[in-house]
Amino acid sequence: MHPIIFFSKMDFSQSNLFGYIEDLQELTIIERPVRRSLKTPEEIERLTVDEELSDIERAVYLLSSGQDIQGTSVVANLPVLMRQNPAETLRRVLPKIREVLHVAGVEMQLTAAVSFLTVLQEELVSIHTYSHSFLHIILQHLEHRDAGVSNAWLETLLAVIEALPKETVRHEILNPLVSKAQLSQSLQSRLVSCKIMGKLANKFEPHIIKREILPLVKSLCQDVEYEVRTCICRQLEHIAQGIGTELTKTVVLPELVELARDESSSVRLAAFETLVNLLDMFDADDRSQTVLPLVKSFCEKTFKSDESILISLSFHLGKLCNGLYGIFTPEQHLRFLEFYKKLSTLGLQQENGLHNDNQLQLQTLEQEKKYISVRKNCAYNFPAMIVFVDPKNFHLELYSIFFCLCHDPEVPVRYTMAISFYEVAKLLNSGVYTIHKELVTLLQDESLEVLDALVGHLPEILELMANGGENSGSESKLLSIPDLIPALTTAEQRAATSLKWRTHEKLLQKYACLPHIISSDQIYYRFLHRMLTIILTNNVLPVQKAAARTLCVYLRYNRKQEQRHEVIQKLIEQLGQGKSYWNRLRFLDTCEIIMELFSKSFFCKYFFLPVLELTHDPVANVRMKLCYLLPKVKSTLKIPTDKHLLQQLELCIRKLLCQEKDKDVLTIVKRTVLELDRMEISVDAEQLEKEKQQNEGRSTNTNDKMFEKKRRDSKTSSVLTKSITLSVPGSSSGTSAGKEDKKSKLVRSQSFNTQALHPKYSNIDKCPKKSSATGYTSSASGMGKSCMLSFNDDSFRSHSTGNSGNTAFLSSSSRNLFNSTDQKSNGNKESQSRKMSIKNRKSNP
Repeated sequence: MHPIIFFSKMDFSQSNLFGYIEDLQELTIIERPVRRSLKTPEEIERLTVDEELSDIERAVYLLSSGQDIQGTSVVANLPVLMRQNPAETLRRVLPKIREVLHVAGVEMQLTAAVSFLTVLQEELVSIHTYSHSFLHIILQHLEHRDAGVSNAWLETLLAVIEALPKETVRHEILNPLVSKAQLSQSLQSRLVSCKIMGKLANKFEPHIIKREILPLVKSLCQDVEYEVRTCICRQLEHIAQGIGTELTKTVVLPELVELARDESSSVRLAAFETLVNLLDMFDADDRSQTVLPLVKSFCEKTFKSDESILISLSFHLGKLCNGLYGIFTPEQHLRFLEFYKKLSTLGLQQENGLHNDNQLQLQTLEQEKKYISVRKNCAYNFPAMIVFVDPKNFHLELYSIFFCLCHDPEVPVRYTMAISFYEVAKLLNSGVYTIHKELVTLLQDESLEVLDALVGHLPEILELMANGGENSGSESKLLSIPDLIPALTTAEQRAATSLKWRTHEKLLQKYACLPHIISSDQIYYRFLHRMLTIILTNNVLPVQKAAARTLCVYLRYNRKQEQRHEVIQKLIEQLGQGKSYWNRLRFLDTCEIIMELFSKSFFCKYFFLPVLELTHDPVANVRMKLCYLLPKVKSTLKIPTDKHLLQQLELCIRKLLCQEKDKDVLTIVKRTVLELDRMEISVDAEQLEKEKQQNEGRSTNTNDKMFEKKRRDSKTSSVLTKSITLSVPGSSSGTSAGKEDKKSKLVRSQSFNTQALHPKYSNIDKCPKKSSATGYTSSASGMGKSCMLSFNDDSFRSHSTGNSGNTAFLSSSSRNLFNSTDQKSNGNKESQSRKMSIKNRKSNP
């Protein structure tokens, strides 16, 4: 079958046959470099280096006689050598690098520029040593014939200038710059000089810049090459910041005006951008008399004849309009607003695809890309234009443009609007209700990139939507956005069905804000069960955890007990008792979130025992995760309120110590036991005070009764004793009374031991000996012996030392309880012994 199918797809016509032959030839050409790249034994021998050489010796050897790739490796390793042995590296390796760089290729040159910059940034040598050893090498290669290499060395030099002292900069860089900037020098040299001047302007005082740098700047602004004029024009912003406002007004501004009228569009564009960035340094007169006319003519010429700089103009338009806002007349204000509106819809009204000529189609495609960039920049500037027209006039002046940008056919435009949507909502404030339809539109956008951009500030946007209208009242919580809930559910479903799980995770995290936006019932019926479904069915762990946290937030703000109990029951049954161990692991994750968001009593009431049930889980990973969670579980307990839960926790730990067979789990159990032993349980002071008062009341009543009984018994015994001693002489009665007293004490002691066993321990398995009142350490250390003890002894010990056994409170309270009991029993013993002695004397007169 397979050969038939293969040949049925082949076409052995003459034209296709030659096509197959050409494809085979291409394959052989592709394989040839692979074969040639294999090294011969002679080449391998030349590349082999003696292993006994030190790092410095190996570097010198490779730079002297190695191949280019080996030399490049040494240059890349220069910072490492400087850290290990800076003195020897500077003395032996750096001179070799200087020699090699004169004939080195592009790759080694770029590597050297990066290594030199790393040495400076990491401060591997002092700045004096760096300027003496490295600076000259950098300056020598600034004018490399390769533009990429020249720019790399220039970036290193500009970083070095910031660190060098002024005198070194003046002597080594500024003085040679005068000759390098002359018209007689090469184009590359003059371009480098322009960029260095922009850096030097922030290094020296204004009077030095005026005397030594500004003459060079004026000369370069008149350079015959437009590249030089463009480069120096972009440096005028840095120079203006260095010389101050006055010199900027008298020196820089005239040069900018002249450059703005340059014959080259790139020079005009650089002048326009520099003017916009320097608007804050010009006063009102300069703006109105010089800058504004220049900008007006620039915008008109650009829109009519020079579309190549429309992208930059649209990007800076918002800053320009707000910078000139105070000097605009109403007519000028309207003109710039209309100009922005034209740019916002540029390319949308034109017909595409009417020409069949391929060249025209390519031009149309290029033009369309340019128009998309312009509209994207208009979307970026939309918040600035709201400030320009005043938010009160938004609906009248800009809403139509806002609608068009949110419904733009191109994703980059809608993406930019989604990013700036929060800024627009903040600016509109009480008028935010006017853009709720666009919010719904962007939530339902077909592109997940747009949705991801919008979700970043979704909680803040929804809060503004819900609370922005001051006159709408509290009932406007959802009525102002009737389509919000369907849009939110649609967005989540689209994110869930995509492969971009990070967008889905981000969306679920942001949906935790909904309790502040919509009602509890709407969350319960439209979102809460969806979160539970995601936890149960989704295969991406971060998404499941995000859904679990959001579900817990929904549960936290739900005040209806029936709905709460239903969700809690589903969490326990479908997650905690689920068939999949993966669901049981997510149950533990959810419980950890619940302990973070809810009160301790809430967790203890609903989730404490279901969590402990997982100690019997058949999967070791579940038991292991539970062990990691046990310290947090114990921290939710309060004594004496949760004594019974503490007993269950101790019982589970003892069972894990006795019955756990997995070595990894057992190791974690023992480690957890030590951690639990160091923990202190919080005490419920109110409940403690109540129990203390009850114990004091009981002991007071018992003491009063005992005192009254003793008083009566003492009177009776004194009368009887006198009569007996008169009638019966001898001490035999006293001896018999003492024996009877000891016998009665023994009987009562045995009866007390019998009553000490609590009936609820009658069905518990054998467990290790319980530890001291402060922890489980003895259980972990003596596990083997303690498992063989009889249960009656263990239960008696646990009961006689108090039910909790982990706090000093229980120890003290149990001691107080047994002390009061001993006092009572001792009183009873004394009275009964007296009665028995009297009876004996009566029976034996």
